[in-house]
Amino acid sequence: MRIEPFAVERWMDAHETACTFNCAETCVDSVTLEELMRLAGEAPEALAARLLPLKLSYGEIPGSQEVRCAIASLYPGRGASDVLVTHGAIGANHLLYSALVGPGDEVVALVPNYQQHTAIPEALGAVVRRLPLRREDGYLPDLGALAALVTPSTRVICYSNPNNPTGALMDAATQRAILRIAAERGGPRCYVLADEVYRGIDQQGDDLGESVATIDPRRGVSVSSMSKAFAMAGVRLGWVVGPPEVLREVMTHRDYSTISVGVVDDTLAALALGPRCLGPLLARNRAVVRSNAALLDGFVARHAGRVSWVRPGGGTVALLHYDLPGQLSSEELCTRLLQETGVLLVPGSTFGVEGAVRVGFGNTTEALRAGLAALSRFLEAA
Repeated sequence: MRIEPFAVERWMDAHETACTFNCAETCVDSVTLEELMRLAGEAPEALAARLLPLKLSYGEIPGSQEVRCAIASLYPGRGASDVLVTHGAIGANHLLYSALVGPGDEVVALVPNYQQHTAIPEALGAVVRRLPLRREDGYLPDLGALAALVTPSTRVICYSNPNNPTGALMDAATQRAILRIAAERGGPRCYVLADEVYRGIDQQGDDLGESVATIDPRRGVSVSSMSKAFAMAGVRLGWVVGPPEVLREVMTHRDYSTISVGVVDDTLAALALGPRCLGPLLARNRAVVRSNAALLDGFVARHAGRVSWVRPGGGTVALLHYDLPGQLSSEELCTRLLQETGVLLVPGSTFGVEGAVRVGFGNTTEALRAGLAALSRFLEAA
């Protein structure tokens, strides 16, 4: 199977470890094992009691009952049997497209989006129809235009919510409308796949927000992981929550590529998502992203006329649109920034958007403040 290079991953892999100021971080500031134990209300020394007795076997193949119950608790009305554990959300997305689409099928993708959602189905021979999310609409979908793209050959309508790279947040009413379009125009085998890795760290509110998998359990498919909202990217564990026939198809493909996730990852994820730790962990992470979004608000206001944005509703990313002398492409701008200031941003071109860069504000507030100060000096000298 031939597939196009993963543009954002190639950029990050090439530059992430060489920058001075990482203003591209999409994971909330990662917790340490010690901090995780304290958030769970346990002494750090108690971690040994959890890990040392573990037998380093495959473990339960679909994921342990404990971790699947903990994941299911994030989806009111769903149970452990509705959950399949995967190697991160990136593994979940790959398995879903492998299971659901093939030559002659159609996928409707709301773009910009995480590149997996277009590149993988195209590599599998599917036709991908793209619905552009427009800045003037707040990067929210035009539902009439979406309906016009969906046909009886559509197997998947996909989006990320909150959106990557814009941070736009769809409400439940919009998601219900998309699910109706899938049912009315796509037919019984058309599913709505939401990449929800940023769910739970919105800019307002203290709940998780509604998932597509709870709005319509028969047609909605949710993908998420421990990486972004839960600040545990080193725990390579993600999941699919969806209808039973989808999980059966995914499990068939998973047997060939995954077998199971690591038992240490499983154990740590169950701890983090358990009733004692989940609330404090999310409160910590919301505080980080809300403080950082406020910093970015001030930055954009100070550089009005040169930088603008649609303020994100959730997640850890946003697009900064720029108007600078020289008509630099987004890659040229990001390369200059890295070379001259040490600031790492992501070119909008990696998401098919020019005239903008993606900023990631998951890092510590102190690190983001230092990076924005360096970026301000660059803009003032431009």
